Amino acid sequence: MPVAASAIYFLNLRGDVLINRRYRDDVEGNMVDAFRMNIMQTKELGTCPVRQIGGCSFLYMRISNVYIVIVVSSNANAACGFKFLVEAVALFKSYFGGAFDEDAIRNNFVLIYELLDEIMDFGYPQNLSPEILKLYITQEGVWSPFSSKPVDRPVPNATLQVTGAVGWRREGLAYKKNEVFLDIVESVNLLMSSKGSVLRCDVSGKVLMKCFLSGMPDLKLGLNDKIGLEKESELKSRPTKSGKTIELDDVTFHQCVNLTRFNSEKTVSFVPPDGEFELMKYRITEGVNLPFRVLPTIKELGRTRMEVNVKVKSIFGAKMFALGVVVKIPVPKQTAKANFRVTTGRAKYDAAIDCIVWKIRKFPGQTEPTLSAEVELISTMNEKKSWTRPPIQMEFQVPMFTASGLRVRFLKVWEKSGYNTVEWIRYITKAGSYEIRC
Repeated sequence: MPVAASAIYFLNLRGDVLINRRYRDDVEGNMVDAFRMNIMQTKELGTCPVRQIGGCSFLYMRISNVYIVIVVSSNANAACGFKFLVEAVALFKSYFGGAFDEDAIRNNFVLIYELLDEIMDFGYPQNLSPEILKLYITQEGVWSPFSSKPVDRPVPNATLQVTGAVGWRREGLAYKKNEVFLDIVESVNLLMSSKGSVLRCDVSGKVLMKCFLSGMPDLKLGLNDKIGLEKESELKSRPTKSGKTIELDDVTFHQCVNLTRFNSEKTVSFVPPDGEFELMKYRITEGVNLPFRVLPTIKELGRTRMEVNVKVKSIFGAKMFALGVVVKIPVPKQTAKANFRVTTGRAKYDAAIDCIVWKIRKFPGQTEPTLSAEVELISTMNEKKSWTRPPIQMEFQVPMFTASGLRVRFLKVWEKSGYNTVEWIRYITKAGSYEIRC
């Protein structure tokens, strides 16, 4: 937390202090009494998890029959404080066999005091990883009779992990087949006018990985981002090869990524966690390749009839196809019935959402299916306001296509034993908020 925690308290539902730990001297020891009298006894526990009393802020949450309260004397990052609480509870549960309640605290107060000294130093959060803390706090907690002890795992190298080198991966992993699965998943957000001009467009993407690799491998990922390609050509003293490059915005990485190497070489280097994890997230605001264009024509023929014509054009390659395409075309609330003609897929009128729902299971690229509908309306004398047309909405999923144009140039795996790996790379583009005004 940018502002350090002054104290942490564990209270039961009656307000009795089970355990407390003061980290700083800027608050009085009886501040918990203010929390008990001004919050617990006034039945205001469920109104807001952050309260200010007497110049101090109280951040609290309830787990089972226990309240955990953090006291800070100045303005603090509340989100960071609650993240600390959630991870601390997960740590305690890992020692107590999955239980965290008043009985577990009373049975393990010595172990809790030891953990509180390790996970927070002078009010600043430290390492809360159960895998690392169990390397040098080996005392076992008193387990609940309803919990079962986990299966013992090989003990990793304590020196390597306590120093923070790779706290997210343990040593000694071994697989018969070493594989890496990489998915680039993107969500396209679009607002388009009825005439086909783009009003707002961006792409939110993430790189998901699933690793089944032996030992402690070092991976290096190369993308066709502009900065990375320019840096590579600069280091190799070669001109950049022709091809599309993209500019990534708002990039965030998993903690395993070597940020020092990324800042100097602009390459994503990392020792991956075992199993599935999110490597990075990014956003694209320029040069977006739209997978679909929608051309709607809606004519109101008097007060009782309406004609709807919608053409949807797939812009991606002819060898590709989209799955689960759904086009929701809004109609007035006083719609009585609708007759459809579609060149592909199925359409129906859904009165619950006041839309014509057009579904296409498999949508090939470079095609233009159309929907024509005659809508009959119920004439009402009370309907004086003109119908405000909501936008058409789309849902879809396009495999092996990225709206941003992001591509994996290489994925290298190096491990000291020199084993061979199999890399699987997949691209998926989905609809985020994909809307077309009509």
